[in-house]
Amino acid sequence: MSRAEPLTSEPGRLVRWVDTASGALQSAGPALLFGLRMWGSVCLALYIAFWLELDTPSWAGATAAIVCQPHLGASLRKGWFRLIGTVIGAVAIVVMTGCFPQNRAAFLLVLALWGAGCALMASLLRNFAAYSAALAGYTAAIIASDQLGAVGGLNGQAFMLAVNRASEICIGIVCAGVVLAGTDFGGARRRVAVIFAKLSAEIANGFADTLAIAGGEFERTQSVRRELLRRVIALDPTVDEAMGESSELRYHSPVLQTALDGLISALASWRATAVLLVRSPRERARREASMVLEQMPEVLRTAPEEDAAARWLAAPMRLLEACDAAVRRLSALPTQIPSLRLLADEAAAALAGISQALNALALLVADPSRPAFYRSRGIRRLRIPDWLPPLVNAGRAFVVIGGSAVFWIVTAWPGGAEAITFATIVVILFAPRAEQASHMAIGFMVGCVLSVAIAATLDFAILPNIETFAGFSLALGLVLVPAGALLASQWQPAVFTAMANVFVPLLAPTNPMSYDTQQFYNTALAVVAGVGAAAFSFRLLPSLSPAYRTRRVLALTLRDLRRLASGPIPDTAENWHQRMYARFALLPDQAQPLQRSQLMAAFLAGTGIIQLRYICRGFDLRTHLDTVLEAVARGDCTAAAVTLGHLDAALASRPGAAALRARGLILAISSALTQHSSYFDAGAPG
Repeated sequence: MSRAEPLTSEPGRLVRWVDTASGALQSAGPALLFGLRMWGSVCLALYIAFWLELDTPSWAGATAAIVCQPHLGASLRKGWFRLIGTVIGAVAIVVMTGCFPQNRAAFLLVLALWGAGCALMASLLRNFAAYSAALAGYTAAIIASDQLGAVGGLNGQAFMLAVNRASEICIGIVCAGVVLAGTDFGGARRRVAVIFAKLSAEIANGFADTLAIAGGEFERTQSVRRELLRRVIALDPTVDEAMGESSELRYHSPVLQTALDGLISALASWRATAVLLVRSPRERARREASMVLEQMPEVLRTAPEEDAAARWLAAPMRLLEACDAAVRRLSALPTQIPSLRLLADEAAAALAGISQALNALALLVADPSRPAFYRSRGIRRLRIPDWLPPLVNAGRAFVVIGGSAVFWIVTAWPGGAEAITFATIVVILFAPRAEQASHMAIGFMVGCVLSVAIAATLDFAILPNIETFAGFSLALGLVLVPAGALLASQWQPAVFTAMANVFVPLLAPTNPMSYDTQQFYNTALAVVAGVGAAAFSFRLLPSLSPAYRTRRVLALTLRDLRRLASGPIPDTAENWHQRMYARFALLPDQAQPLQRSQLMAAFLAGTGIIQLRYICRGFDLRTHLDTVLEAVARGDCTAAAVTLGHLDAALASRPGAAALRARGLILAISSALTQHSSYFDAGAPG
């Protein structure tokens, strides 16, 4: 019997091994497929560049590798913005050359200023628009290195070089787009819809749960809200990817952005509701929460299910209509109690934010009941939450590009122009990554060193024995397929991003191939030196620390709140909300829970002040309101609480729903100021 046990256990062990191997292959399948797509894109771009007999076909292949992304929408979006950035950079370098045709020092100074400006814009913009600004910076550096050559004299070929580089880059973009569109049918739209559904369902059910328990378990719900806020902010790049796959979504992009803002507003109203309930007497909190909960849609009052997101995906318009009806009921809820009025208004605001998300969800899933005539137009203003981090990035870029140029002039190094190019690429590309920039730059340098070793092996040991393009393509596949698969799996992304950016330019394929050892190692040294200088700059001039940036966000928000209170003309709620949404997105992940609560309290206090100023226009209470606003503007929460009490007493004698709603706002403002009085009195804590 004992001798038979190994025989019976061997099949089981073999089955487990097969299951493990098949599971690993299944999980690695998408990453491997992306590696094959990137390889195909590069080979197609190089074939066309060889056929057209372009001067430097390597830039076509490198562009194809750079544009390739694991998701179709991201690739198309990145390719489009890369094209825009390339054209802007090419035009800029032609203008620079025309302005300084015989002055190398002035030309390099203006090039450094241009790189600093592009680093500034890359830090101010978001997602692929930021990538386009970065491209404008180092496209100019690439063309500049071509016309400066080894000795640093302008050769007057800026226009033709710009046309050639732009043509090569366009070939790479088109080839990558053709390969990816032909092999990937995209799924960003469905992926974004699922995330929207999950977030909306969790926020709605969490808000209803807070009402059901009448403010209990405040700390648990607080941590849930913080995590949900982080997920909402992280959804923005995924929305940008979805717009790359669908022209309809690009046309309706304000709907998607408004949906993100609506979810943040819903979370803010959820917090205000939780604070109000936890600070109210227990019995009154239960009674008022129950009255508000009765007005909520039935689907939100039931316990959340595992397939709640699927239910929201199935019929978003029906849920939207139910939320809109509940908003109307809550807004018209008859009451004479300020706390109940505030509770109903916050619930209505939360449902209104969820309705905006449901509207976007109906667009994403193409709900047939969604009105076909609905359009949402408009251009969103660029909000600058803090100028200091972008200015630091711009200063670093100027120092690196200018320092590299000075080193080249002093040493007369033949590879100096290429070193400037790669220093510009790294210092601009990673500048928006804040505290991650140094780590990513070092990883990029490691990837460059690996690329040099691999390219040297191919260039001098393998490719001289290959005579056909098919054999050349197979040799490229030995590197690009595993590199692309590892890049898609997000294992050491900076290292394999470097391989996608640097490997093909290092290999420098031409038709016919040339194998110049001295030129190869001179180029390799220039690449590593340029990347190393940029990586060192992130250590020498580091990004602002997360703690310091958090304190700045809180201080700037407090400054804006005081200006809001002291301004002669009341700001609109929309402007205040957009400014605060940008601040929420800027807040580092390392921010403390107390600091996040302070930022949310400032958001709610500012919203309440704006609404209170508009409501009090209809009452003869200007003196009372001005006294309140003056106390808030000078940072005196004690005086503000006293004067808010006087204003509440004056409003208590005024009949009508407007006066009651104003009293509810006073309650919300007082709660925010009292809970975080140290912040509102003295500014952001150290």
